Amino acid sequence: MEKTKTIKNKILSHGTISFEPTLIIYRNALKFIVEVIDEEWILVEGLSTKEVTRVVEKLIHRTKDNPSPEYDFTSTFYKFPSYLRRSAISKAFGIVTSYRSNLKNWQSDKLKALSDGKAFTKKPPVLSMEHDAFPVFYKGNMFNRISSNRAEIKLFINNDWVWHTITFNDKNLKNRGILDWKENNPTLIKVGKKYFINFSCTKKVKVNKTKINEQTIIAVDLGLTNSAVCSAMRSNGTVIGRKFINQPIEKDRMNTIIGKLKKAQRSSGKIEAPNFWRRINGLQNYIKVNTASEIIKFAEEYNASVVVFEYLGKMRVPKDIFGAKRIRHKLHHWCKLGIQSKVEEMAHYRGMRIRRVNPKYTSALAFDGSGKVKRNTKKDLATFQNGKVYHADLSASYNIGARYFIKEILKPFSEKKRLAIQAKVPELLARTRLTLASLISLHQALRTNGAKPA
Repeated sequence: MEKTKTIKNKILSHGTISFEPTLIIYRNALKFIVEVIDEEWILVEGLSTKEVTRVVEKLIHRTKDNPSPEYDFTSTFYKFPSYLRRSAISKAFGIVTSYRSNLKNWQSDKLKALSDGKAFTKKPPVLSMEHDAFPVFYKGNMFNRISSNRAEIKLFINNDWVWHTITFNDKNLKNRGILDWKENNPTLIKVGKKYFINFSCTKKVKVNKTKINEQTIIAVDLGLTNSAVCSAMRSNGTVIGRKFINQPIEKDRMNTIIGKLKKAQRSSGKIEAPNFWRRINGLQNYIKVNTASEIIKFAEEYNASVVVFEYLGKMRVPKDIFGAKRIRHKLHHWCKLGIQSKVEEMAHYRGMRIRRVNPKYTSALAFDGSGKVKRNTKKDLATFQNGKVYHADLSASYNIGARYFIKEILKPFSEKKRLAIQAKVPELLARTRLTLASLISLHQALRTNGAKPA
């Protein structure tokens, strides 16, 4: 599996030279090529990007063998670098292809609605000509590395393309563990008033293929109180590690800012309040990244091969329950999918796998199989039917890990063997009722039958 990561490096020194003319002329060239490809769509439809580049260059680029192209790109964009032109053609082709695909879908939806006698009010897609795109600096043609933090790049200065030396902050290149990654062509990026040179790095990662009976997994229960509660578990149900991840300071700070935002909105009506939202989004991003990093550190500590989550889609809160408005507000700021996505990205870099299980009743059922739990006044704790008091989220993480192992253990068995095992462990029939106790009972049944997990 090939993985890609982008390393962002701030440009520290470029003198009095501005990058803005380079961005402007590149975007103007992109606009020109988008118009050409859209006009000549019949010629390029269905072609690969490499073939499209060849066809479009013949239409726009004047050479000795092609003295009179149909569109005069060369006069408008004099000395425009060849590799940058090809990069713009690839980008423009992607833009027009997306537009044409959306237009085709719109026409199909319109035809279907009219044939069914329904009103169709959806507006057709529009091909945008203005794009905030950024140029790729191809090595050799537009980019030459001088040292670890200095490079020459070709810029559009005083109506000419000239080489200019820049210094950039390379600490991310040193600290992100990419020494064995292949460094691709960099991109010039503008964020606000600052400029960055971004390097795209690729590497072929071997994904872990440990057998199920030799696996150690990290079962993660994401929550609103604790950001995540993790347990390291072996295939026989033995829990060998636990970790609670939370950011109380950042959450308290975010709640304070949200309170101030609500107060401002109550007194002034609906306001944009960009400074409030910037701080809220920054804290949310920190919570997401920090939680994902701590999960991966915990997984590396126990040499885990799989990280297991619950399927957490859109969660609806009934209107008639107590505190529904407050719960919906909390869910709105809960970046559960962002955490899962970040963990997946980081885990794949390390060869770990990501798996998800059915979330139903993972928190409502006790891990020891005693039945439904009763949440205490202190919501982190729960009382089992046998009187035991335990951490509710920790119990849920045990059940999440158990559901993964049960599914993987039973997967290679024939239907006949599976039915024989389910006869001995009846709770396996209801997958939403599986707990850690079910996994332990499954192993006992396998030992009785003389069967072993694959």
